Amino acid sequence: MTPTPPIAQQVALVTGANAGMGMATVAALLEAGYRVAATDLQNTALAQEFGGALASGQLAYWDMDVGERDQVHGAIDAIEAHFGRLDVCVNNAGYLKYANCEQTTPELWHKTLRINLDGVFHVSQRVAPGMKARGFGRIVNVSSFGARTGGLSPLPAYAASKGGVSSLTFSFAREYAPYGVTCNAIAPTFVKTQMLTEQVSAERQAELRKSIPVGRFCELAEFAHTVLFLAHPMSGFMTGTVLDLNGGLQFG
Repeated sequence: MTPTPPIAQQVALVTGANAGMGMATVAALLEAGYRVAATDLQNTALAQEFGGALASGQLAYWDMDVGERDQVHGAIDAIEAHFGRLDVCVNNAGYLKYANCEQTTPELWHKTLRINLDGVFHVSQRVAPGMKARGFGRIVNVSSFGARTGGLSPLPAYAASKGGVSSLTFSFAREYAPYGVTCNAIAPTFVKTQMLTEQVSAERQAELRKSIPVGRFCELAEFAHTVLFLAHPMSGFMTGTVLDLNGGLQFG
């Protein structure tokens, strides 16, 4: 078995890092001692929030559209040149727009899958070979409760994209398991993000909270804590798992 590098020597990539779950994940990884490479379409909020970590060199960021393969490869080339390695990859970047089956346009369908599914594939395909060569790696994907339920609200494009993420997780897990590289996914119900609060009315939010046994939405810090668990060196016997983060909510 290849020796596991100490967390202080590990580098974690977080996509969609400029807000919400991505920014919370960056904060948790920094606090845990990781060096962090953050990417998003733009990173102004990240720069304002983590000035100290940027100044110390523990954090660096790059603009990157996960749905564009050439951008992904260019950015990760630069990240590896800067940090020398990538040990953890958190595929968090995502897009959601509420539209039911009849309202979903071809443009919305393709945009959602390009970001949510193609993006996970482009990034994972690029980082996995390096992890394999070093004998250690952690890929953490963000799926959704909607992947197996279709969603409690109408969102067929999003649900389909996240179903694909779950299946992709199984494929990468099986292929890279012999090389010390794990691939798991987190399937949250509703996390308290801007994406939720801006698109769902207060009345609908109240209804959704009532459907969740714990009576509330997932906190950003709770999501980030789950990422840390899957990224940890001691999680090496867990791979190919979609971990429900659902507050007790079940379907069917």
